Amino acid sequence: MKKIIFVFLSSLICHFSTSAQDVNSLIKKVRSKLDKVNDYIAEGKMKTDVAFIKAPVGKVKVFYKRPDKFTVKRDKGISILPKSGVSFNMSSVLSGDNYTAIPSGESTVGGDKVKLVKLLPNDDNSDVVLTTLYIDEANLLIKKANTTTRENGTFEMEMSYGKYASYGLPDRVIFAFNTKEYKLPKGVTLEFDTDDTPKHSVKNKKGRVEIIYSSYVINKNISDMEFK
Repeated sequence: MKKIIFVFLSSLICHFSTSAQDVNSLIKKVRSKLDKVNDYIAEGKMKTDVAFIKAPVGKVKVFYKRPDKFTVKRDKGISILPKSGVSFNMSSVLSGDNYTAIPSGESTVGGDKVKLVKLLPNDDNSDVVLTTLYIDEANLLIKKANTTTRENGTFEMEMSYGKYASYGLPDRVIFAFNTKEYKLPKGVTLEFDTDDTPKHSVKNKKGRVEIIYSSYVINKNISDMEFK
């Protein structure tokens, strides 16, 4: 009996060890693809859908530079993306090795089969508590990411890809969050649809920001001044 238990435990440990190696190999491949991009300037349109906020569709320019510089500049209206662009940009999420990757099964996103990988920060002081990635293993693309933070609650991103897929850059990103937990960036004011005060608190509503990219300019050594 003891021998059977020992064999079972040995097989179980071997299985988890193999799974961990597989998921670390997958993360390495995805990161290698994203590492083709040192910087980019992307143009597109942003649509903000948050209860009681007047936010017309606006043109945006998105700037990124490795390892973690990220900013969104909008022509008009407000931007309520995270105060830090780190969790909004997949390359920044996977930069460095300061996390532990845990295999978490399989699922589907948009009909595509994906691998689930949980990233646990090794830094106890990190604002990010947990990130779950939904990875299209065949194409090495992150299709979806759920992130739980200490300051801004939990938010979700879903990405779809087109002509820039070879760089791991999405054509469309949907960022969804719960306004009850989300802290608006400094300087953001809310404009209501009517002159009346809303009956229900904006803090109990769902929020959604969608960016549809029309073009990327990649690896042109953009200036750090763009992030000031």
